[in-house]
Amino acid sequence: MTYTPADLIPERLRRVAAARGDAICVFADTGNLSFADLDRASDGLAAALAARGLQPADRMGLLCINGADFVIAYLGILKAGATVVPLNLLLNPRELGYILADSGARGLIHHHTFDGAASEASAGLDLGLRVRIGEDAGSGALSFDALISAGSQRPGGPPSVVADPGESVAAILYTSGTTGHPKGAMLTHCNLLSNAASIAQALEFCPDDRVLVVLPMFHAFAATVGMLAPMVQGCALVPVPRFDPKAVTQAIATHGATIFLGVPSMYQVLLRLDDAALPAWGGVRVCVSGGAAMPAAVMAAFEARFGVPVLEGDGPTECSPVTCVNPLVGVRKPGSVGLAVPGVAMCILDADGRAVADDIPGEVCVCGPNVMKGYFNLPEATAAAFFGDWFRTGDLGTRDADGYFYLVDRIKDLIIVNGMNVYPRVIEEVLYAHPGVMEVAVVGDPDSRHGEVAVAHLALKPDVAVSVAQLRDWCRGRLGRHELPRRYVFHEALPRNAAGKVLKRELRRAGEVERGVVRSEPPSAAPPDAAV
Repeated sequence: MTYTPADLIPERLRRVAAARGDAICVFADTGNLSFADLDRASDGLAAALAARGLQPADRMGLLCINGADFVIAYLGILKAGATVVPLNLLLNPRELGYILADSGARGLIHHHTFDGAASEASAGLDLGLRVRIGEDAGSGALSFDALISAGSQRPGGPPSVVADPGESVAAILYTSGTTGHPKGAMLTHCNLLSNAASIAQALEFCPDDRVLVVLPMFHAFAATVGMLAPMVQGCALVPVPRFDPKAVTQAIATHGATIFLGVPSMYQVLLRLDDAALPAWGGVRVCVSGGAAMPAAVMAAFEARFGVPVLEGDGPTECSPVTCVNPLVGVRKPGSVGLAVPGVAMCILDADGRAVADDIPGEVCVCGPNVMKGYFNLPEATAAAFFGDWFRTGDLGTRDADGYFYLVDRIKDLIIVNGMNVYPRVIEEVLYAHPGVMEVAVVGDPDSRHGEVAVAHLALKPDVAVSVAQLRDWCRGRLGRHELPRRYVFHEALPRNAAGKVLKRELRRAGEVERGVVRSEPPSAAPPDAAV
């Protein structure tokens, strides 16, 4: 495929800004930003960064909360010809430092909220550019606002960048992974813009749409679906810094949001809103769920109470990330992650890379212009992630005769009991349907007799008492004998990452600590939840 400079993200934004001008691009309580404002501010930042030595293809870390500053910084880095490395706000300084070092970052832009983490993460690294978003630049860092102002007055403006959109890496997103260090997925301008176009077509974006983005914008889902897709289509986004049901509802009402993006855990919490909050959601035309499997019971309850359809979709970071979603018009199949989005091909392959028949489990694989260039500096890991042109997602799934895809589980989460496959999601769906269960995750524990057994980790709804005996009775009539959880572990809340996914590796680690396989956390750590 042939690409032109018009397929670079900055050039696409410039065209939209020329057409939309004073139309609002970013709605925020602290002040709105028009497309023209965004174009000028990101131009100024790009000019200032280039004047201070940022070169094309350099990497620049970005540690920032959701808001207009994140959007300006992201685009300013791209307009300088560099690659943005968004950083997970929940990582500790050691983990942040690893990503900065691994990516060979030339510098870091950070929000003042993370002064301490940024300073500690940068220690010992050769970061020539340190930029702080806040009223005062602070020690050792340049002021974000001052840079924009200085760059805006610089003769010649931002640098003229010549690059191949199909090869030039716009962003490196580090995947959380299940073991070892995270890997940096290299997403080109073409990857991201092609996925943004697929999303806009699938969700039928129109100029009046306003997408509420409370999911963290450093994450692939929010960055593409909530920021890039609406921005390059001339729509608006409504960033919210943190998830609070009442704050989200207020933002929807104040700024007229029409699309809500969430993960299943958010929909569960939103169900607790008082009836008085529901009218504020009247202008929302569609909700989208991704990042984790949506329990059928939660989706049904949300749609019945809020009167808004929920489209479940899926896609890994390496695919920019959206690969499939239930259609806005046509048949929606609860429990399914829908049809492949326009421009993307999906299939189910066996362990040898051969296609399997409909309704037979295999690995979900993806091919299209949205698929990453590869993992940064990891050629062997990149090669292992593909069957030819097909990217291996690591998800077990099936496809039905209508072309709808269903996720069974992560391949690494599969539990084998007495030689039989047990899919945690099947057990989780049964337990989610129990009226007293708020959230659940099932993992496997080694067992000398059965090979592995299923262990259910649960959080109960407030002020609800449910016994282990009741849960066993509930499951006994709904699951096969080999699927029955052998243990139930109760938590106040399940551990989740910033994208809302349950951290099953943490639950497995808790079991390893209990069995004496690994040492427990230091004494200062919170005490473990009780197990039954």
